[in-house]
Amino acid sequence: MLALSTSWNTNCNNSGKQIVDEIRNLGFGYIELCFSHTQREVNEIYKNQGIRVISLHNFCPVPDGLPRKKALPDCYSLSSPDTYERETAIKFAKRTVLTAKRLKAKAVVLHTGRVEIHDYTKELVNLKHSNKKNTCQFESLRELALKQRKTNKQKFLDSIFLSIRELADFAFNLGIKLGIENRIYIREIPNFDEIKIFLDNFAKKGVGYWHDTGHAYILSELGLTKHLDYLKTYKKNLLGIHLHDVKNLKDHKAPFSGEIDFKEIKPYLKKDTIKVIEAHKPATAKEIILAKKKLEALFN
Repeated sequence: MLALSTSWNTNCNNSGKQIVDEIRNLGFGYIELCFSHTQREVNEIYKNQGIRVISLHNFCPVPDGLPRKKALPDCYSLSSPDTYERETAIKFAKRTVLTAKRLKAKAVVLHTGRVEIHDYTKELVNLKHSNKKNTCQFESLRELALKQRKTNKQKFLDSIFLSIRELADFAFNLGIKLGIENRIYIREIPNFDEIKIFLDNFAKKGVGYWHDTGHAYILSELGLTKHLDYLKTYKKNLLGIHLHDVKNLKDHKAPFSGEIDFKEIKPYLKKDTIKVIEAHKPATAKEIILAKKKLEALFN
């Protein structure tokens, strides 16, 4: 059950049928719908036979009134202290859950917002590219980012737990699981420890951990949490995984085209773990086919 995310080819096609046909021609029987699909595309995919939608990435379809380019997973934040924004985020997340039910998918992947502070992650990446990771400048900047996040986080955590409580009840009643994805930017929710709070409070309602290989690897390279620690700690609640590679701190590359050792990940995956290749262009069809063959051989 290895799927390909439509994030690979959505922006290169004009219809849901073209998107599905191109992925099917690579040999996939399963897909994850990314967050940039229009309602028309979703309807076309629904009508298309011969491929199964296994998961959706919130928001899907794109929220009403937003162009595709602005319809990012946090365009409305589930952790916003602003009541209108948070309720808007919940409304469109519920629509994603309903879409998952309609498509007979198993799960919806969520981004759970952010602490509204300046984000220092890209600056840390630039310092590492300049061979300054082992400097006082790098360490001071990293500690400043973590301190500001800790100081300002509570009202955003309060908001996200209100949102997830409502969404978890809604999804549970429809038989759809929710995956809380580990994030890449320091200010984003959840950090490593906050994943446990989500699981402690909502696992019984079908909320699980969704591991992203690229995000975890980059944070590990920046000296934050070691990337395998996510899997070691939360393997019991692992719902799904986004499989993509990293090279020079740039992610969403085809697996086996970068620095991640996917053999290290294998022991933490179960048969029913939802496995999704989440490579983006310019990953080529040839690279995707090769990644599919290698991952299937590895996981089998």
